[in-house]
Amino acid sequence: MKLNNKELENKALWSEKGYKTLSYDRNKMIANTHINPMWVHFGAGNIFRIFPAKLCQRLLESGLSDRGIIVGEGFDYEIISKAYAPFDNLTMMVTLKADGTIDKEVVGSVAEAYPFDYSYADEWKRFEEVFENPSLQMVSFTITEKGYALKNPAGEYFPSYVEDFKDGPGKGRMLFSRLTELLFKRYKKNAAPLALCSMDNCSHNGEKVENAVKTIASEWLKNGFVDEGFISYLNTKVSYPWSMIDKITPRPDKSVAQMLASDGFEDTDVIVTNRNTYTAAFVNAEECEYLVIEDDFPNGRPCLEKAGVYFTDRDTVNKVEKMKVCTCLNPLHTALAVYGCLLGYDLISSEMKDKELLALITRIGYVEGLPVVVNPGIIDPKKFIDEVVKLRLPNPFMPDTPQRIATDTSQKLSIRFGETIKAYIRDGRNLDDLKAIPLVYAGWMRYVLGVDDCLNEFTPSPDPLLEYAKGELSSVKIGATVSVDDIKGLLSNESIFGVDLIKVSLADRVVKAFNELLAGKGAVRATLKKYLD
Repeated sequence: MKLNNKELENKALWSEKGYKTLSYDRNKMIANTHINPMWVHFGAGNIFRIFPAKLCQRLLESGLSDRGIIVGEGFDYEIISKAYAPFDNLTMMVTLKADGTIDKEVVGSVAEAYPFDYSYADEWKRFEEVFENPSLQMVSFTITEKGYALKNPAGEYFPSYVEDFKDGPGKGRMLFSRLTELLFKRYKKNAAPLALCSMDNCSHNGEKVENAVKTIASEWLKNGFVDEGFISYLNTKVSYPWSMIDKITPRPDKSVAQMLASDGFEDTDVIVTNRNTYTAAFVNAEECEYLVIEDDFPNGRPCLEKAGVYFTDRDTVNKVEKMKVCTCLNPLHTALAVYGCLLGYDLISSEMKDKELLALITRIGYVEGLPVVVNPGIIDPKKFIDEVVKLRLPNPFMPDTPQRIATDTSQKLSIRFGETIKAYIRDGRNLDDLKAIPLVYAGWMRYVLGVDDCLNEFTPSPDPLLEYAKGELSSVKIGATVSVDDIKGLLSNESIFGVDLIKVSLADRVVKAFNELLAGKGAVRATLKKYLD
């Protein structure tokens, strides 16, 4: 059993092995999409293949749509050449359930998939055709939070964007420069409306899209590459819906590959690209999923509400995002990531059997976060945390690692914990009630040292501010005692912690916990017990 169009013709064999295959005419879908494209997606990674692509498939299956998705990859072109093209743009979707069962389904809603780069001339021409077609309704993105950044942490434009501003359309080095060029072509062709909808797991994602596109366009206007009419078009006929997405999607796992191989499925190799993307013919992920989108689509949209998407207003999207990111899931995940690495764990699900770690995230979610949670109304925060703690994180078939979740932690602490601190201050609550959150801050600093609780060295996960943090902690050694003054530069960094820990009088508490974590071998475990018993 191999994943391609020809092999799928033997439906009986796939069904016998427990695989769900396509129930619609895929060739007809591809033809319809080519003539009247409706949906373009940028970011060909795993989360897209197992979530937005599946949503589109549900509409195809139910006859609510006759068109699929055109995919563009603007960063790692090997994803297209190694994980899409060899498998006829099909994906084997593996859903890992908490009860120990798995669902296996072929997803075929990707009609076309190309590198998004000028060097692929025919493919670039195709993107031009698609964007000039008034039938196009939406462009979505899963390019990670870093993909939207125009500036470095110092507030300076990245050199590639500086060059793109100067050179104008036709020479874009960055994805959003090339996207803005396509929008300019659409404007010149027919000025048809369009929605640019980020589906990335980051705060105010629609705002990030809007800022990127309008900044580039404004710079091009200054340099004479575009006219005022294009700026007006971006302001009046292009929308930038906000969204909240939630589905834990680990890298393709070898144990899942073995389960598939036991069925006779042959395409189980895990592919690692030169840009260190982990992909495969299959994608594995949890069963639980949420997608909430601001309903602002000036050229219409697919009826994704029929596939389980919540459509609502921007304020509600923002509240759902804050509920999840600031209280009900992301803070718990980050705490498990930091302390999981320090305690030698390699699975999030295994950490959920750890008494102290379970106590840590329970306190973060229910005791410290829930009293100030933003309630969006459409999803109940208490039930959401219950699902996370009792069903999602303990799922033994979810091969997610603390090392993966620990990536870019310096970019996550401010929103995942700093917002709760701000809410306490705003509401006049006693900051002395916060015990677990300062412990996570201290734990992250201990993690930055790259020495676990058994005093073995480890390599922290990639993080744009890792070297900065190491520099601020360069004088800190295991067994040493640190004062607030010794590391005041780091403690006062609002971009990392969300607040100046010194100004809000939390620095002493964080440093006290940090010193306890530094005491020696076994100090991490001992400190957790002390604070959480």
